[in-house]
Amino acid sequence: MGAPDSRDELEGSEQPFVAHLIELRDRLIRAVLAIVVCFGALALWPGPSALYDLLAAPLVAHLPAGTTLIATNVISPFLVPLKITLMAAFMLALPVVLYQVWAFVAPGLYTHEKKLVMPLVVSSTLLFLLGVAFCYFFVFGQVFKFIQSFAPKSITAAPDIEAYLGFVLSMFIAFGAAFEVPVVVVVLARMGIVSIEKLKGFRAYFIVVAFIIAAIVTPPDVISQLALAIPMCILYEIGIWAAKVFIKHTQAPDAAAEDGAV
Repeated sequence: MGAPDSRDELEGSEQPFVAHLIELRDRLIRAVLAIVVCFGALALWPGPSALYDLLAAPLVAHLPAGTTLIATNVISPFLVPLKITLMAAFMLALPVVLYQVWAFVAPGLYTHEKKLVMPLVVSSTLLFLLGVAFCYFFVFGQVFKFIQSFAPKSITAAPDIEAYLGFVLSMFIAFGAAFEVPVVVVVLARMGIVSIEKLKGFRAYFIVVAFIIAAIVTPPDVISQLALAIPMCILYEIGIWAAKVFIKHTQAPDAAAEDGAV
């Protein structure tokens, strides 16, 4: 008896276009509700003000004694903590949001494709959060310490809260995106755009690219640039290793049979 045709795997999964729109609407509503619930929970405890104090802690710890951040806009003390609470709520609800995305696209995928997508969704989420945590707990402290060490004694630093929020968001996005390097490497290799051997040969060039990116997206200090470039180079090597594993375990049935026959 011959092997079953993999195209039959999706038979019966087709839905009318309107049904797809209804399902998309329902999953968007669930994702938004998850964010709203997390926002409400964070607003009750620890509260927007406490969240901002937590976010500002790495900077405040390196300001002169008695110095605080300032608000140059009348409504900034109200809006900025709310923006931070919304940002925290989105990050807290991210697993639910990504699950809704996964549940929407999963019926249209073959089994071997599902083996690829779900691990990538989970790993990309964890890597992004890891990048944000690395930036908050390590990079911020080193950067602010370095900057304050160069500040003249005649200058009293009093950063604006909106400017600080913009700086934090840009750094979080930069480090979160940089930590996605393994996912990008795996996708490029799995889709056949770049081979494993070419990825290995690109190592030296990637190191240069990593330092150029770090010089562009981080403040002009050596510490933050090294803190971004070095993890990118390490994660690139992890991506090459992960690509080998993914290619081996996410092949289509016919491709796996051909490889076994060779």
